[in-house]
Amino acid sequence: MSSPINSRYAAMVKRLEVSIIKKSQLNDELRFEAEFFRKRFLAEESALSKWETIGVGDFADVTDGPHGYHVVDESSPIVMLTAKNAKDWFTDREDAEHIAKSVDDANKRSSLAVRDIILSTRGTLGLCALVTPEVLPANIDQDVARISWKKKRSVLPEYVVAYLNSRYGQDHIARQASGMVQQGLPLQKVRCIPVPLLPETIQHLIADTVQAALMERRDAQARLVLAEQVLLGALGLEGWQAQEPLSYTRRASAVFADTRLDAAYFAPHVSDLLAHLGKDRATVGEVAPPRHEQFIRGSGPEFDYIEISGIQNYGTAIAKRLPEHEAPSRAKWYVRSGDIITSTVRPIRRLSAVVTPEQDGFVCSSGFIVLRPKAISSELLLTYLRLSPVCELMNLHTSASMYPAISERDLLALPFPNVSENTEKEIIQMVRRAHAARRVASSHLERVERIVEITIERGEIAATNYFDKKSE
Repeated sequence: MSSPINSRYAAMVKRLEVSIIKKSQLNDELRFEAEFFRKRFLAEESALSKWETIGVGDFADVTDGPHGYHVVDESSPIVMLTAKNAKDWFTDREDAEHIAKSVDDANKRSSLAVRDIILSTRGTLGLCALVTPEVLPANIDQDVARISWKKKRSVLPEYVVAYLNSRYGQDHIARQASGMVQQGLPLQKVRCIPVPLLPETIQHLIADTVQAALMERRDAQARLVLAEQVLLGALGLEGWQAQEPLSYTRRASAVFADTRLDAAYFAPHVSDLLAHLGKDRATVGEVAPPRHEQFIRGSGPEFDYIEISGIQNYGTAIAKRLPEHEAPSRAKWYVRSGDIITSTVRPIRRLSAVVTPEQDGFVCSSGFIVLRPKAISSELLLTYLRLSPVCELMNLHTSASMYPAISERDLLALPFPNVSENTEKEIIQMVRRAHAARRVASSHLERVERIVEITIERGEIAATNYFDKKSE
């Protein structure tokens, strides 16, 4: 008869993951930490062993960007991409620094071209994206690797980006990373990433689907830009330019009343813009009051969390599922379908998103203000909060230097002008079509990830059958 202690021990061991490894299985680095031999990693390694593979360095040149200081030049068309510009399959220029032409000229090895791939190699590891024409001219920083094809293409770039974004690619990158304070993947390890030589028919199928997703993304972006142009025109702000006089004065009483001493806050164009937008005497808080539904820990084993880095430049948000015991201290507000979440930190970056029906009940960071549109549509409020003049107003109300943030009170007090019913309907239609196109693109990309995984595990016929079934 087993004792209570032995029973508890047996139950504990049953939940543990145990792998038994022979010394001959250790690689040249003699990695023997337990995480390196997780069962999932070993199963994927076994599945890949059935395919002929080729190292990234065998078909592509791999280099990182310039190290150290680089000259910033806002008038230059060349941008420097970092890990955050590779977070969603295709590169973007969002918040990228503009660098001097001399920096690009001195670092031609890392100067990007269409259909290159960039891969984050330090910090937020494994973000991988295909370079598109819209992002060029561009270079990369030291924490990103450029993967540029040699003349002979043995594998298609679209297939490689799909493989690297799949479970197999991401797990290999995570497994090979090293570092104490910050995880990193040296360039030599990037060159050694094994890519299975899947059949050409599968590679072309993946390439076509990735390009179809890119077309949907472009359509979504174009519709959002058009929605913003329509709203700017309706508000009389189309082509609006900030006045920049050499000097201006304000009464001391006005300065002390606002408890601000920074000159930019009292610039003439700011008061002009506030007067223009505030002529109807409505505020953001009146048309969309805040939702203060606080997250209660302990309500379930897992939850879906939206943080500021999850905001996409399409006005949507990506959440990640976390065990509740790992909930960050900043996890604070429940969100509901149709809510608009907008970042209080660095609002100049246009970090606002609409909560979709699928995200009802998710949790967002305390770095967001959650707004419940009542007198207006969610689409109109989202578009308004993403307008450049409005983001500039929000930015002027920020305080602190490291993480400039606007208070909830100041954001709710921002003016909200009256918009005609016809204009609002037009914006609603554009934003909804943009988000529909975005969902189609996401569906395409999820499909190619599965095609990669199914081909590796079950072969070409199974992958083709899966694709045909999903296309019905």
